[in-house]
Amino acid sequence: MDISHFLNSHLLDPSVGGKRLWADMLEQAVHAESCGFRGVSVPEHHLLNILLVPSPLQFAVAIAARTSRVEIATAICQLPIRDMRVFAGEVVQAQALCGGRLVLGVGKGAFGFETGRIGVPMEETKPRFEESLAVLEALLTREEVSWHGDWYRFDALTAMPRPEDPIPLALAIMAPPGIEAAAAKGYHIQTTPLSASHGVLEGQVAAFHRGVAASGKTGQRLSLQRGIFVSDHAAEVEDMLAKAYRYYESFDNVFGGPGIVEHGIIKPLPRKQSMEDFRRNILICGREEMIDRLSAYAELGIDEVIVSSNFGQAQGAVLDMMGRLAEDVMPKVAPTARQAA
Repeated sequence: MDISHFLNSHLLDPSVGGKRLWADMLEQAVHAESCGFRGVSVPEHHLLNILLVPSPLQFAVAIAARTSRVEIATAICQLPIRDMRVFAGEVVQAQALCGGRLVLGVGKGAFGFETGRIGVPMEETKPRFEESLAVLEALLTREEVSWHGDWYRFDALTAMPRPEDPIPLALAIMAPPGIEAAAAKGYHIQTTPLSASHGVLEGQVAAFHRGVAASGKTGQRLSLQRGIFVSDHAAEVEDMLAKAYRYYESFDNVFGGPGIVEHGIIKPLPRKQSMEDFRRNILICGREEMIDRLSAYAELGIDEVIVSSNFGQAQGAVLDMMGRLAEDVMPKVAPTARQAA
């Protein structure tokens, strides 16, 4: 099982600004490569102070310029808010400038406040995504494409330049039926149970394997994003649990919540999930417990765990945790990672 690092851009203090925020993320990417992580993942969100990367492909190119080995995945590019005729060329350009290290993770978007303010109501995101994905794949694989659908109508055109490197495509899906259907079509999958129970995670993994079996294909990968922080100091564990819980107070507001955002800052709202239940489900714990829990993931058949470890703590604490995970945990659950560093 591989381990990658999620570049979680959390702008708790707006006065910090984008220059510092994205410089810290680039430092994390370089550190991930030196620590032996398989890859890094770049989010995309707009108009909000969490997961704030307006241009994930641009950021992927910046990472590629500072690294030489690490895989660079978008997690994810939101297709419904883009025009695929433009985006196809941007993807080809990014893959060329990334030296073939780009994995294109795509999805429909998750925050109704965000998509709605951009002009795509949440109820339209699924059908728009499905057609956008079909258009994108056609543009990347066929030289002449014309289209007459519900959201796209255009005469024959060719996305230029043509791709020279493979562009692996991963779909971000949480619901087991969607995971199974996408895996059955041969797609890689990015998923997460967020802070839900291990049973939810098991359902997602089982759906992936059913889909792979139905596909008759091989090589599909299941990447699982998870909130993770390892420390053998009880006080640090408790502090990080509190920080992570506060992070989800904001996240829940825009993910299925009322979407109360003022001047770009998401208002934290009381959570329905208790701290006790949260503690059981998120991976913020000591070294031995972390090894046991990640080993169980490997036994389930998860190909990659994407570590989301930034809940608003200082940059130094993020980098230190990455180092501890690489030294103390990854050799036990991802034994080839350090060798590749």
